[in-house]
Amino acid sequence: MRSSLRRYLLAALATLACAPVFAQLAPAGQPQLDLPRTTLTIGMHRIDTQLATTPEQRQIGLMFRKDMPQHEGMLFVFEQPAVQCFWMKNTLIPLTAAFVADDGSIVNLVDMQPLDEKGNHCSTQPVRYVLEMNQGWFKQRHLAAGSKLRGKPFAAQAAR
Repeated sequence: MRSSLRRYLLAALATLACAPVFAQLAPAGQPQLDLPRTTLTIGMHRIDTQLATTPEQRQIGLMFRKDMPQHEGMLFVFEQPAVQCFWMKNTLIPLTAAFVADDGSIVNLVDMQPLDEKGNHCSTQPVRYVLEMNQGWFKQRHLAAGSKLRGKPFAAQAAR
């Protein structure tokens, strides 16, 4: 009897310990719209950027969105540089992924189609950041690999 009570209490404590993480996630099937934000610039362009910093936030990303304003994007922030690969599971809008080095330089850009789950949209070298924007945003502004993003996430890396 004591053994089962102990297991029940441990399970209850584990559930409570995880509650703050789950409280930040959007309900299943809903877009996450309340992530922290920062402003990035690239040339004369400003981007209102949501920050996906936890594994759960990065996994959901821009899923379930039916649209996104042209001046908005989502910056995925990883703990360490690595070759990053993205897919479009449950993502309803066409996007361009900018794979970004620690200094804010765009390494490469990849267009991604809605609902494509192949996952072969990868950086050409290890990166810590990936910025997703509406497809065509970079092209319309004549931005390509080598263009440099500026903002707090990149300043923090430069200070290290």
